[in-house]
Amino acid sequence: MKDEGSIHGTIQEESFRDHIATVNEQGKRNWIYAQQPKGKWYRYRSYLSYVYFALFFSLPFIQINGRPLFLFNVVEGQFILFGTSFWPQDFFLFSLIMLAFILFVTLFTMAFGRLFCGWACPQTIFMEMVFRRIEYWIEGDAPARRLLDKGPWTSDKIRKKTLKHVIFFALSVLIANLFLSYIIDVHELGRIISGPFEAHVGGFIAMLAFSAVFYGVFAFFREQVCTTVCPYGRLQGVLLDKNSVVVAYDYERGEPRSKFKKNETRTTGDCIDCMQCVKVCPTGIDIRNGTQLECVNCTACIDACNFMMQKVNLAEGLIRYASENGIAQKQPLRFTGRLRVYSIVLLLILGGISYLLASRAPVSGTIIRTAGMLYQERGTDSISNLYRIKLMNKTPEPMQLHLVLNDLPGQIIMIGQPQINIKPGEQGEGTFFIVLPRSAITKRKSTLHINLYAGSKNTVALKTTFLGPIHVKN
Repeated sequence: MKDEGSIHGTIQEESFRDHIATVNEQGKRNWIYAQQPKGKWYRYRSYLSYVYFALFFSLPFIQINGRPLFLFNVVEGQFILFGTSFWPQDFFLFSLIMLAFILFVTLFTMAFGRLFCGWACPQTIFMEMVFRRIEYWIEGDAPARRLLDKGPWTSDKIRKKTLKHVIFFALSVLIANLFLSYIIDVHELGRIISGPFEAHVGGFIAMLAFSAVFYGVFAFFREQVCTTVCPYGRLQGVLLDKNSVVVAYDYERGEPRSKFKKNETRTTGDCIDCMQCVKVCPTGIDIRNGTQLECVNCTACIDACNFMMQKVNLAEGLIRYASENGIAQKQPLRFTGRLRVYSIVLLLILGGISYLLASRAPVSGTIIRTAGMLYQERGTDSISNLYRIKLMNKTPEPMQLHLVLNDLPGQIIMIGQPQINIKPGEQGEGTFFIVLPRSAITKRKSTLHINLYAGSKNTVALKTTFLGPIHVKN
């Protein structure tokens, strides 16, 4: 049994888990003054962020057949992915894609931890690679910013704060407008901006609301989005295990810690307790305490630790990408069988999503036999049924569709126009008879397949039933 002193020490050591790093024990905000990271991993993230920015700012302007590459119009219920439209009629397919995406995120987290947060999350990219860099440029690194915030309101402080927040708000307006262009299309956004205010009151209110939200997040709320709002960090406690790859501190090599002394032979661990990993952390945690929900895997602590290891002539990698089992068993990070299986499943999911998108029919619809009506006799040798067809054009081009009966001899007689005309993204309907010879009817109720042709191209095949005379035996 542990004595009272050791129990108290354990409680002290684990007290960091009683509250998140950005909130103190009294529930008040701990403002994070993160030092600007430097190093190999930060450069890699910077290069990747430039690609993200290029994509984010260019995608709304990329058109395929007159339609945007991506559009998520929640108001009108229209979604466009890679130039392909999804309407409410496609909800089943869209739901399957969303479920596949959720499964992808789950497996990805189980295998590679919170890698997405540090390398691909828009919140992290814009905060660390844009807004925080502007802050470094105007106010200086962490010590200078801390002194500036605690100091009196001098003309220099007013100038710096005003300049920073003006730039922050201008960038927030730009980001908000680009964000809106993914919802209402860039052309509609242009009409809102250039048109008279009274004609686009709702659009201007949406622009101001989004701008205010982005400004509030990047200027004030900051890392609180990751630590208190985003549920992804809390998923780590459920999804991660000892084989998951995370940013981790090698306690086997680093403990026990001790300060570095020049010309002294070290008899303790390699951690020199310099606190540089804490000073650069954008969420204010100590990675040496283990995996925590606040960690976004940004690698700033890796760069800081490697820099200090170089200074004291110790091996790099005290903090690195690793798994718990890899550290405990003193093994390098390797592509284990588990990671191979998860990666294969992830590729299969992506392949399935790609197949669902590629195999999606350009036209969807239903054919319903007119309710309350039996068959009609046509002369002595033919039977007909009356049908109603409703179609949805999912392409960016108008379509002229004609119906062709498959499987059985017979004919389709349209009522009104000989074909069904449908505008892009709209619905069309028509009424028609299916006429079959008596010799082709062998059942009381037969299943028919009807092909819909746009010119010579078969767009989709629909199924319906044909009702015949009651004396026909099955």
